[in-house]
Amino acid sequence: MKMTLSKRLGLTAMLALAAVVYTASGTVYAETSKLVIESGDSAQSRQNAAMDKEQWDDTRTLRQKINKRAEKEWDKADVAFDAEDKCHQSANVNAYWEPNTLRCLDRRTGRVVTP
Repeated sequence: MKMTLSKRLGLTAMLALAAVVYTASGTVYAETSKLVIESGDSAQSRQNAAMDKEQWDDTRTLRQKINKRAEKEWDKADVAFDAEDKCHQSANVNAYWEPNTLRCLDRRTGRVVTP
């Protein structure tokens, strides 16, 4: 079967036109967007939240102990600061502040002085 030049050009033009139409129709579908709104609430996220809460609850007593110890240390430092201030303001000339023991001592005897 012998094709003439005009038939070949016509066939090529039709194939090119079909390709352009197919490509154009493909871009229409590609531009279509779908909006999906999820709450983020899934079985996995609920399980993770439950595990996090359980761990938080399990470490509650440890956190309380740490907080109590920190508060106790702060109170101790606060009392020592006040005692040092009183020792320096004491009328007793033999009183001095011992920073290692955090006590006010008498220079002569080494005993604790109450300022």
